[in-house]
Amino acid sequence: MENLDIARVLDELGDLLELQGANPFRIRAYRNATRTVEGLTRSLSSMVEAGEDLTELPAIGKDMAAHIEELLSTGSLGRLDEVAREIPRTLVELMRLDGVGPKKARRLFEELDVETVDDLERAARAGTVESLGGFGAKSVEKILRAIDDHRSRQGRFLIDEAEKLVAGVLSHMASAPGVERIEVAGSLRRRRETIGDVDLLAVCEGDGTSVVSHFVSFPGAERVAAAGGTKGNIVLRSGLSIDLRVVPAESFGAAWQYFTGSKEHNVAVRAHAVKQGLKVNEWGVFRVSGDGDPSGGEGERVAGATEQEVYRALGMRWMPPELRENRGEVALALKDDLPRVVSVEDIRGDLQMHSTWSDGKASVEEMARACLDRGYEYFALTDHSPAMAMVRGLTPEKAREQWKEIDRVQERVPGIRILKSCEVDILRDGSLDLPDDVLEGLDVVVVSVHTLMDMDRSTMTERVIRALRHPRVDILAHPTGRILNRRNPFEMDVEAVLEAALELDVAVELNANPHRLDLNDLHVHRARELGVKVVISTDAHSPEGLGNMRFGVDQARRGWLRPDDVVNTWPWPRFSKWLGRRG
Repeated sequence: MENLDIARVLDELGDLLELQGANPFRIRAYRNATRTVEGLTRSLSSMVEAGEDLTELPAIGKDMAAHIEELLSTGSLGRLDEVAREIPRTLVELMRLDGVGPKKARRLFEELDVETVDDLERAARAGTVESLGGFGAKSVEKILRAIDDHRSRQGRFLIDEAEKLVAGVLSHMASAPGVERIEVAGSLRRRRETIGDVDLLAVCEGDGTSVVSHFVSFPGAERVAAAGGTKGNIVLRSGLSIDLRVVPAESFGAAWQYFTGSKEHNVAVRAHAVKQGLKVNEWGVFRVSGDGDPSGGEGERVAGATEQEVYRALGMRWMPPELRENRGEVALALKDDLPRVVSVEDIRGDLQMHSTWSDGKASVEEMARACLDRGYEYFALTDHSPAMAMVRGLTPEKAREQWKEIDRVQERVPGIRILKSCEVDILRDGSLDLPDDVLEGLDVVVVSVHTLMDMDRSTMTERVIRALRHPRVDILAHPTGRILNRRNPFEMDVEAVLEAALELDVAVELNANPHRLDLNDLHVHRARELGVKVVISTDAHSPEGLGNMRFGVDQARRGWLRPDDVVNTWPWPRFSKWLGRRG
């Protein structure tokens, strides 16, 4: 059983316990354990085989360790089966719908016998949901929209999930006979935030038959959908579909370009090729033969072995895969005017993370040393404010106590600047959750919305912009509040918020947590066009979470951000000058 399979079981059990009305601390234990398992870089099966003590992992106590060992040895979990006898597992899908949640899902089950999404849709359209107290016409309308959104997301995997699943397949393929090269293509290579399926390309000795046979023998495959010649397709137990194509070395670059996409990018590339009297496909770039009709036969191959020579043959500079979405990159590549987009190596600090002072899993010093190990010059410790009492949000008194702790840690870890900060809740009316005298004591003020996310568009927009107008605010965190595959963005005029951020010189966060990636790539691109400053922060709750920075950078690259567009690529003197911009 893979780590992600184990994480899903623990997460589902946490959901069922929430539906059951279990102790919130117990539910949170499952959430924290899920987060730990998802973030592991080693397989739990190998750790157990090596006799390692799983309780040394963050958030893994004796009970959780026993659950993991049971899953690894039997493939199932008795505790999950026990709870599922009382609460149908299909209710988990219901509770995750925007506008439902655990309490309403339980009521729908108990009072209307609603167990599935289809049941809920029928009941909503028949008017029986609206007849229940607490479900008005607007609530029902929202639920029906959520059902449509849910169906559109089915079968899509978060980028980190897809990456981990594919890593197992690539490890398996490393021992395939005759493989010389294997690469990821498609939307995973373009670093889209969610992935529908995965494309792999391989070069090998011989005709590829043995490589395809090895591919379809992957132990984690639930079924083989196709196998023959140079192509194979498997569907993993998780539901992820993976295609493998074996291509000749002389065509690898053309195939990699073609199967990386996007479709819209390839259409634009082919249109330009036609104007040049060329034809481009997965086999190479060819001069058009015969009467010059681009739909005619292929003549001399002029490129194909590498992507660089494919683009060069078309008169273009090679472009990073993240840019290949037909948003103007072809025209800029022809002029050799593509932006030099940001990379992980450009990042000098991380400006949102949490410690054990609120809902983090590591101490201030552990987070400081982890940031130092990454070569950062500075980082901001942003534990929650009082409104987030369920995760021990800091009262003004607690915040001042934490400042003293930060000063002590700063003396012990002098190689990095620890910034006193807080993720301050934006309250209903747009005011902030800490008094001004506390805000004045912070080095950097990060604000965000965590509650009352069902406001109408106008009210939410006014709420957020009012918060940005506070003279001490520096950064707006996870601006739209979305959780990928779980919760839609709240209704808000993002354009108006970006314009306000520009006017007020407030940075907007690109939250690098792969469950958020908020802002999305189009909003990031728009921020760049407007000249709004962007911060890429991990929102890490453990040292391991700092590694999510790369997902935020991926999203930033998809939004065409250059290093200078990202505040936390700036060296400390420039960054500190910006922090002091208001005197």
